[in-house]
Amino acid sequence: QVQLVESGGGLVQAGGSLRLSCAASGRTFSNYDMGWFRQTPGKEREFVTAISWSGGSTYVANSLKGRFTISRDNAKNTVYLQMNNLQPQDPAVYYCAAASSSSGTSLAVYSTGMAYWGKGTLVTVSS
Repeated sequence: QVQLVESGGGLVQAGGSLRLSCAASGRTFSNYDMGWFRQTPGKEREFVTAISWSGGSTYVANSLKGRFTISRDNAKNTVYLQMNNLQPQDPAVYYCAAASSSSGTSLAVYSTGMAYWGKGTLVTVSS
């Protein structure tokens, strides 16, 4: 089982940027597709973005395209979420997630969830 630990959350002004990191351990990182989700109190978990095991494919929620970018460094066992132009609707606990990569799987299927989860990192946006 892969273990995931997020970092990089914090307070940022509206319009600012933040980069989250997720360090993976326990299994071969490149065997996993990775993703980011977010959740605010009282709301359901929301899919943000996913990336294939190689980094060659990415999929971003329509509402976040142009502002949020996922990337990974397999040599460092780390996946990143670059968030730009943060808005008042973006504060949430952001969760890193992983799923065993399978040939032919569309990243879009991960919008409903993934198999392994980190504990989350809190992002707050001040206006």
